[in-house]
Amino acid sequence: MIEFLRQAARDADVLAIKITLYRVGRNSPVVSALLEAVENGKQVAVLLELKARFDEESNIEWARKLEDEGVHVVYGLVGMKVHSKIALVVRREGDVIRRYVHLGTGNYNPSTARLYTDLGLFTCNDEIGVDATYFFNALTGYSAKHEPSRLLVAPINLRQRLEELILREISLHEKGKQGGLIFKMNALEDPAMIKLLYRASQAGVRVDLLVRGLCCLRPGVPGVSENIHVTSIVGRFLEHSRIFYFRNGGAEEVYLGSADLMRRNLSHRVEIVFPVTNSKLIVRLKEILNCYLADEVKARYLQPEGSYIRSARSGNAGSMNSQFWLLSQQGYP
Repeated sequence: MIEFLRQAARDADVLAIKITLYRVGRNSPVVSALLEAVENGKQVAVLLELKARFDEESNIEWARKLEDEGVHVVYGLVGMKVHSKIALVVRREGDVIRRYVHLGTGNYNPSTARLYTDLGLFTCNDEIGVDATYFFNALTGYSAKHEPSRLLVAPINLRQRLEELILREISLHEKGKQGGLIFKMNALEDPAMIKLLYRASQAGVRVDLLVRGLCCLRPGVPGVSENIHVTSIVGRFLEHSRIFYFRNGGAEEVYLGSADLMRRNLSHRVEIVFPVTNSKLIVRLKEILNCYLADEVKARYLQPEGSYIRSARSGNAGSMNSQFWLLSQQGYP
């Protein structure tokens, strides 16, 4: 991501860079790249959330620095945190304008990048590029609200689309097409979403939930949630990625994003959840999810009465440790 911004800052054909910053940190290579872009004559716009927990003071200092250097800084929205993770680079290529977009589950922060598990996507998909342009224009006051075509944006259409996707799984399962849901998130608290997941379970849909922290849903309750399984993984790294998998009768769909299934995220924050459409990436994400679900070392399983238990194999040699497995996939020791 840093190299992407640095190259954009130095590329003579890049016209503009726009980005949302939530938790910036003290020594930010992202901000350095943005300042270099301004020096090189690029139009730079930053949506900087001043109410980012633990980083309020740092964010205020960076906001002043960016403004002093000529960056267009927007300080969030009244009554609503901007928690989305998105960067847009607009580039002139011959006679056309091309949009390059990065979307992620984690903050553009070098410190948390070393401690959190997160996922990101680079794309030049035209529809996502148009959605990203309208998104930034709306936040900076240059256009009216736009109904996204590919991105799921809270509070505009995220809740509605997730509800529709869950209801689709229920309908497919009732037609014998084996619906299935795997959701990974930090917390699950939204009452409407919990009721909908209960409904999916009662229809026979298998629901696997990877919820690191707060979970207000009770799995395994007779007549309510027998088909729901909740796993919390607490390990070397803080599990931070949000993944939403829909079996869709075999035509699998996967979405990533910044939002947990909490009332604040779905209704009172600006969030982005985005589709992953490349078949190889979908296979890879399914592999990652299956790895988490197979964890026997750091996994804790939520019981119907609210307690958590560990796997009987947690102390055995050779048991699956999902975070260590993911490190091994990247060539780390």
